[in-house]
Amino acid sequence: MYCIKIMDKDGCTLALGRGEEEINLVYTDAYHKGDQILIETSGKPVFLWIQLDDALGQSLNYLKGNYVYHIPFEEMRNNLSPKAFSGKKHLIRLKKAKEYELETYKNLAFNVNDSHENQSCYPHASANVETRGESVFAAKNAIDGVTANSSHGTWPYSSWGINRDPNAALTLDFGREVEIDCITLYLRADFPHDNWWKAAKLTFSDDSAMNIDLQKTASGQEFHFEKKRVSWLKLSELIPSDEPSPFPALTQIEVYGKDS
Repeated sequence: MYCIKIMDKDGCTLALGRGEEEINLVYTDAYHKGDQILIETSGKPVFLWIQLDDALGQSLNYLKGNYVYHIPFEEMRNNLSPKAFSGKKHLIRLKKAKEYELETYKNLAFNVNDSHENQSCYPHASANVETRGESVFAAKNAIDGVTANSSHGTWPYSSWGINRDPNAALTLDFGREVEIDCITLYLRADFPHDNWWKAAKLTFSDDSAMNIDLQKTASGQEFHFEKKRVSWLKLSELIPSDEPSPFPALTQIEVYGKDS
């Protein structure tokens, strides 16, 4: 049995939906500061298709437990479509994943439902630095599926910004062991405002690592390797080019494989 609750800042339930395999919860009111969406599971890890808002779309997530998503307001909305969580009619959906969907080769890094507070809904992106702590430069932007990279700032041009820190690193946690063999990186390409990284390092949970060379391009850059089973990876040792701009950034990381 699964459950979706919409709760206010005081913990009062505003709307509720339950189901064994699938839930469609329609909420007919505007959201207010402090409102949260709570997804409750039976307590064991499960793969679910989750849509917290129809403007965000859905992603296939691995939940290790209950998940609380805080409805964003003001600056925290700048990295989302202005249609997200707006108005007085909202569709929140949940559906248990089929076995064949887990076996399909796909982008395992994609999660439109990620958040800073997330500790149970995977994949999850985090970083040791995010430019000025602003939502438009948060690590989670690098796994939201949006690859528009010809500008910077508010949606759809949000990215992971490193605040000029040479020690910046992004960690992608899958929450379980997966089998992967390809990574695609989209560098932010708002040239000449942006710089770009000419090299970087990928470190994996299996104690392996690989150095990669990057190009000045808006296109996705693919890196293939022998299949490996990992639970997390880290992007670090980001070496900027010699161009004068101090602003390299990452628009998107895609990691291809399947659940092992």
